[in-house]
Amino acid sequence: MAFRPYLFFTGECRAAFNRYQEIFGGELFIMTMGEAPSDEPVPPEMADVVIHAALTVGGELLMASDDPTTTEPGPKQGIMVAYNTADPEDARTVFAALAEGGTVTQEPIQTFFAPVFAMCTDRFGIPWMVTADDPNQPSAA
Repeated sequence: MAFRPYLFFTGECRAAFNRYQEIFGGELFIMTMGEAPSDEPVPPEMADVVIHAALTVGGELLMASDDPTTTEPGPKQGIMVAYNTADPEDARTVFAALAEGGTVTQEPIQTFFAPVFAMCTDRFGIPWMVTADDPNQPSAA
């Protein structure tokens, strides 16, 4: 069994997932309404709406789509995507890339549970928690 984040965007899904691929690498799949099989024609203004995006990095999967039911941009609430790595320098690099154009809520710090811990909301409104795992502590993942 696996729990996987599925994010919703207000028209920025493609831009966000292209950015996430730049940061994390991996294989990116994006399908728009115009590309989806359908017996009905897609209205031109809906053709570029992303109905499914998937970024696969190693054995991890992050998925998303544009939410056609809302046009309200801004920070998403009630979620936070956690990125964990064994390498403190990788944590700092990933955090800096995610925070670029966004809002930092916790600068990278050393804590009792991690050599690097930081939080931000990226420029697409997605909250992130970045942690370098302490090799001397039991893994939370």
